Amino acid sequence: MIISRSPLRISLGGGGTDLPSYYREHEGFLIAAAIDKYVYLTLHQTFVQELIIKYSQLERVKSVAQVQHPIIREALLMLGVQETNLELTSMADIPSGTGLGSSGSFTTALLKTLHAYKKNLIHPQELAEQACSIELDRLKEPIGKQDQYIAAYGGITCFRFHADDKVEAWPLKISQETLYNLEDNLLLFFTGYSRSASSILKEQDDQSKKKHGDMIQNLHFVKDLGYKSKDALEKGDLHEFGRLMNVHWDHKKKRSGSMSNNHIDDWYKLALKSGAVGGKLIGAGGGGFLMFYAEDKMKLRHAMIGAGLTEVRFRFDFEGTKIVTQS
Repeated sequence: MIISRSPLRISLGGGGTDLPSYYREHEGFLIAAAIDKYVYLTLHQTFVQELIIKYSQLERVKSVAQVQHPIIREALLMLGVQETNLELTSMADIPSGTGLGSSGSFTTALLKTLHAYKKNLIHPQELAEQACSIELDRLKEPIGKQDQYIAAYGGITCFRFHADDKVEAWPLKISQETLYNLEDNLLLFFTGYSRSASSILKEQDDQSKKKHGDMIQNLHFVKDLGYKSKDALEKGDLHEFGRLMNVHWDHKKKRSGSMSNNHIDDWYKLALKSGAVGGKLIGAGGGGFLMFYAEDKMKLRHAMIGAGLTEVRFRFDFEGTKIVTQS
């Protein structure tokens, strides 16, 4: 039995500049943080000559080529796993389609599990590269690279996306006091909506490929905000970080008409009146989680819960994708 887990993530600045359609022309930069909400994968050998795969559906197939789940099929093919007496099960703390990078976390957890099965050691950089190869290259998803990289590395990490597809990763130089204050004063609320990141990101991806002026300028501005957010966090100026989140959200909404809706806009306005310095919708947009930096977190918590949203409390994860047990 092998059990792996991979953390979900929140974006702290620069989100959207990790899509190849942007960074291959202009380089991208963002800060992401892994949180203690996880995707889990279990793998064990059975006595039946068929692959049993359990996720939101159940598959029982005789060969890898028959697997319907695209990520699982491509991961098995990539690692050359031919055995069919295997049972693979996935579970998650948070539903997919809620903006916390669950697809990237699922892919890194799956690959980590399969490498453990084959007795391979793998560095987080290589793990993230393989996960991106599956989702972006093999499956042609119009998504970015941050989810796979932050899931693999964990922590609060800066990423620079180079035009040649290489990715630089280094930990944010944040003091322990600032770290604790950030962790205490960032609040996550579930909107009740889930959505497909691919459908929303495709609009950005298409416009970037066409070198649409407004989209490129928007992403330039957001990348600059990412660097400013880095500086604010490293200086311990959390009020400025919260203010920059607010500016980021204003620009993020301009990238797609599907980014927000009347309910999300109303909740956001309520939050700013109720102790939040700034915030944004996590992920591609359209639903999922609202995240706020609060200076009066009790007031904000009561206002959001009173408006019908569900809070999800979290801490940062500094381990990244890992094998929990192998026997």
